[in-house]
Amino acid sequence: MTTILKLSAVLSLSLAINACSPAAAPKHETSAADGTVTNGVVTYSAADFHESSPGRSGGTLRVSAASDAGSFDVHALSNGNIQWMGRILFDCLVYQDEQGNISPWLARSWDISDDGKTYTFHLRDDVTFSDGEKFNAQALQTNLEHMRDPATKSPLAAAYIAPYVGGKVIDDYTFEAHLRAPYTPFLDVLAQSWLSMISPRQIREAPQTIAEHPIGSGPFTLQSYTRDQGAVFIKRPGYNWAPPVTRHKGEAYLDRIELSYVPEAMIRFTALESGQSDFALDAPAQNAAAIRANPNLVMRSRIRKGNPSRGIVFNVEQAPFDDVRVRRAVAKAVDREGLAWISGFGEYIAKADFLAANTRFYQPNKEALAYDVKAANTLLDDAGWTGRDAQGYRTKAGQRLKATLLAYSSPAFPGSVSVAIQADLKKVGFEMTVEMLPLTRVIERRYAGKFQAMADGYWHTNTPDGMFVLYHSESISTDKRIGQNVGRFRDAELDRVLSAARQSRDPVELQALYGEAQKRLTETVPSVPSVEAQVLTAYGRQVQGVIFDTSHNVPFFTSIWLDRGQP
Repeated sequence: MTTILKLSAVLSLSLAINACSPAAAPKHETSAADGTVTNGVVTYSAADFHESSPGRSGGTLRVSAASDAGSFDVHALSNGNIQWMGRILFDCLVYQDEQGNISPWLARSWDISDDGKTYTFHLRDDVTFSDGEKFNAQALQTNLEHMRDPATKSPLAAAYIAPYVGGKVIDDYTFEAHLRAPYTPFLDVLAQSWLSMISPRQIREAPQTIAEHPIGSGPFTLQSYTRDQGAVFIKRPGYNWAPPVTRHKGEAYLDRIELSYVPEAMIRFTALESGQSDFALDAPAQNAAAIRANPNLVMRSRIRKGNPSRGIVFNVEQAPFDDVRVRRAVAKAVDREGLAWISGFGEYIAKADFLAANTRFYQPNKEALAYDVKAANTLLDDAGWTGRDAQGYRTKAGQRLKATLLAYSSPAFPGSVSVAIQADLKKVGFEMTVEMLPLTRVIERRYAGKFQAMADGYWHTNTPDGMFVLYHSESISTDKRIGQNVGRFRDAELDRVLSAARQSRDPVELQALYGEAQKRLTETVPSVPSVEAQVLTAYGRQVQGVIFDTSHNVPFFTSIWLDRGQP
């Protein structure tokens, strides 16, 4: 196995990269994130999502990623690596098409009852897992039960199928799923990698082995894995059920994928530049200009659907963030263009509203929380924080306006972002102390609600229902379920609108409901959006057939092939 981690060098970092910011309000322009912007909405060419012609079989692709997910149990994780890793090892029941509509995969077709509470899936009869088990109605039932089993401790898959209450095997290849209430995003979430199908035998007999020895039905199998170092995937003979949308037929083209975990951004870049690596899944933003200038390399930037990255999530049950005026003031005091530069070196797009620009039913509203120091100061005055102490911080009734921002540092969310937020807030008299902790400690306190404010990165989903997952009161954690409304935000009007959207199948009504929800979030400010959640990848010109997954906007490795003719 090629190990990029052995590279060592004294490397210099060039920051000479042109800044990029979202356009003010042109009707139409080309985006820095590969897509096209029309009235604020980002779209991508349909050709980005399917093969244009068959590729050449053979070869080993050497890939780097910034960090290890620590497990291959897709049902038990929320790690972003699952977006691409899940497509290497596993398959899903359904797939989104180029426009975001649901299309077949392991399910050939489906029927939905008039009341929206029963989904009948008609499954393929030619799919097997790599241990020889058949994919059938019983396998589907076993997987859905594993996702929602409390023992799985799922922070994501369980939340996404929370309305599912049980199912019935009609025959070998027909399964009936029952929901407690209509849930229109049900099919969308089933298209995501976290809800992939795992061998039912492994789930029943050895669930503890899924983490390091997963058994899927996907185009590759796991040959070896060393935690925090890397993994080797090999082509699965006989695979012949890729999503029809991709137009890929038969087995994967590559013989092997050699994955190395390389935390150092500069090493990922130099390995790619020198040809020791073929593909960087986490391409360093600070080297994007150099990658684009290199005729032997290709740089790609894509926006994840769903929720943008959040610079701050407020615990609304703790002062001072129980006051919406303070939350709104903080949001308007944060310079998102500055955050975009700090986190993305000109590659990231600043964000001031609550849905990603390529998500269905997105309605731009950049002005409501736009950077405005004067407005922030007025809001804090209105909230009663009119005094000033010797250090220039605001006071009320002798108490300083202050809070602690719980933060961590990762490739997706550098610690410098929190420091920049701290500096921005100081300008309006708000003392924000930054407490940096390891991610594991942050996660513990996140779900326990033991924080005032938290740097939260991104929470991905392929549907606007991501607003329900993050902000509906039903998404607050309980002793029985891990919820993602970690700020314990409650708003009856938002609950009403998001609940209604879950039950509607009318696109016109959904456009109105999701528009109301987005507007309400800018009024109630449970968090501070910072930048679009972008996927940066880079690869050598020898890498061909790169298309993108329709749910996650990450590379789809089944279609990739090499033109160097490796045996």
